[in-house]
Amino acid sequence: METESEQRAGAPPDDGWGDCQPAQMAPGFSGLEAREYRPGSRPGAGYVRRVRDPKAEFRFVDEGLLEATPEANAARGGFGKLMAGIKRVLIGAPVASEHESEERTGKLKGLAIFASDNISSSAYATEEIMRVLVLAGVGALALTMPLTLAIIVILGIVVVSYRQVIFAYPNGGGSYVVAFENLGTAAGLIAAASLLTDYVLTVAVSVSAGVEAVTSAFPAAHESRVLISVAVIAFMTVVNLRGIRESGNVFAIPTYIYAVSMLAMLAGGFVRYFTTGLPEYQAPADWISGHGPAEALTLLLVLRAFASGSVALTGTEAVSNGVPAFKKPEVPNAQIVLVAMGTLFATIFFGISFLSGHLGIIPDPDEVETVNSQLTRALVGTGWFYYLIQFSTAVLLILAANTAFNGFPRLASILAKDKFLPHQFEFRGDRLAFSTGITALALTSIALVIVQGGSVTALIPLYTVGVFVAFTLSQIGLVRHWYGVRGPRWPARAAVNGLGAAATGVVAVVVAVSKFLLGAWIVLLLIPLLVTMMMAINRHYARVKTELEGDIPITPAAIKHTIIVPVADLNRVAIQTLAYARSISPNVTAVHIAEDEEAAREFREKWHAWGDKVPLVTIESPYRSVVGPLLRYIDNIDRRDKHDTVTVILPEYVAGHWWEHLLHNQTALRIKAALLFRPGTVVTSVPYHAARPVHAGA
Repeated sequence: METESEQRAGAPPDDGWGDCQPAQMAPGFSGLEAREYRPGSRPGAGYVRRVRDPKAEFRFVDEGLLEATPEANAARGGFGKLMAGIKRVLIGAPVASEHESEERTGKLKGLAIFASDNISSSAYATEEIMRVLVLAGVGALALTMPLTLAIIVILGIVVVSYRQVIFAYPNGGGSYVVAFENLGTAAGLIAAASLLTDYVLTVAVSVSAGVEAVTSAFPAAHESRVLISVAVIAFMTVVNLRGIRESGNVFAIPTYIYAVSMLAMLAGGFVRYFTTGLPEYQAPADWISGHGPAEALTLLLVLRAFASGSVALTGTEAVSNGVPAFKKPEVPNAQIVLVAMGTLFATIFFGISFLSGHLGIIPDPDEVETVNSQLTRALVGTGWFYYLIQFSTAVLLILAANTAFNGFPRLASILAKDKFLPHQFEFRGDRLAFSTGITALALTSIALVIVQGGSVTALIPLYTVGVFVAFTLSQIGLVRHWYGVRGPRWPARAAVNGLGAAATGVVAVVVAVSKFLLGAWIVLLLIPLLVTMMMAINRHYARVKTELEGDIPITPAAIKHTIIVPVADLNRVAIQTLAYARSISPNVTAVHIAEDEEAAREFREKWHAWGDKVPLVTIESPYRSVVGPLLRYIDNIDRRDKHDTVTVILPEYVAGHWWEHLLHNQTALRIKAALLFRPGTVVTSVPYHAARPVHAGA
């Protein structure tokens, strides 16, 4: 006979889990297999046959490892299948995670997806400069071209600087990651808050400007611009929820139509300028009289015009944020797209400002017709080519918001991963798109468009403040990065980013000061509020992590149950729930809330007749409340047995049809809601599903 020590030799240490050791599991255990004993043809030749579920809802990968198939995600029930069908039509069929590489984009589509914001701003950057300068009279419009050249120089510096961001940080994240890793948490969060704010404004401004381009061709639609803008944002949300590949297919064609048609028109304009001369153009007399000198041509006014035109630099950040979305090799592809974007924008921006200035175009004081529309009409008339440019401009401006729909969700997912935003922003939907970020961006942008009445001029003062703050922080961060790594040619790299930091820093100050009273103060106030919110979220997650790593029972033997079962009546549902509770622990107490003494006496008599199988506590509630007295009773039990786990098990009747729920008081649901945030309490329910009635002839 073995001794006690021999019997225990080689046994795993007792950790309180008893018979739950994985060693007890059969090889290939999955939890879904049945074992059937089959006798053999000869004595002692019996065997055990493993039987698997034939529905193929899971694929057996390895021991204890299953992979869910599309059948496992299939909707159940009529309503669920209806909603799944609508979702499939709007968003498309789910895409497996292993196909993520197929959702990446090449250079041509990447230019449409990530550069459309920057390129499209060429359609209104000149006009925004003019709208400020004309406050000092039509003669002040002569400064449009010098300011355009200054902005193009700043753009060149930013493009060169961000090529280095892409090289140094190929995993994306842009300004936030650069500032966070090199300048600390506060700088990183300021950059992140600035970009999140700017992405929202990108959607609002781009869509509003696109709708304004449409109303330039069809003035009758001007009064409906807010409604049209909201519908467009909703459409873009659906397209982006379908995934990056499909959004690229949708947005690529309008981007290239706009670029080719604008370059063709501008080329024709320059040819006429150097040969036969530009056509005659005369602005309406009431426009000229409406633009009398309202302000003096001061340095502050010129800086305001420069700040308004600097909206052209928005969107440069998006390429560095989205490097992982490019096909391999990601870094060279992203850098090529960045340079192509800057070159294309600068060419169109320069052409519009040059030709508009020499034609003598002035902005429409009522914002009905854009400067771009006036220039096109003057150069090519109002034939099919005019409408091609107007519609391509409108579509591109609208779809330029797609840059934000790619940048905002990706940045939000990185912040969520770093625990500065809710974890939901990390979630990728059925189509591998960051669904929560896309939806949040859409709802915020719609609210902003409604508040500002869809006016580009009203939105522009809020724009560009955040993006230049982010630009500056990222460039300062890269200077410190190169100084730390000291790789090849690091002094030259640091000098480039130092120049970028100086240029964008000056622009940030100019924008903040010149637009402060026009609305920039809102953004300057919002950024620290967002930073404070993100830091509070981070502290919450840190506190949760500390609590979950604290001294709590983690073995079955350490958990002692005190089970409470609220019962309204002694019916089949209650009896089944009490039996379930007793299967967990013998320490079960039934609690009945009665309205008066007579009701309490009647229920206790029924209980005694049943057999007193479980102790019963009856509470009289003269104010007819159920939840309040029950919660107070649980509090008292919890104070009495401080080291026990209080488990409340609720009998719950589940009606057969959705409308039948309206016929019941849903007490169990109200109790669960009340106990949801009560610490140290486990709440579960034992549902009794009512049978659906069988109709005659079925």
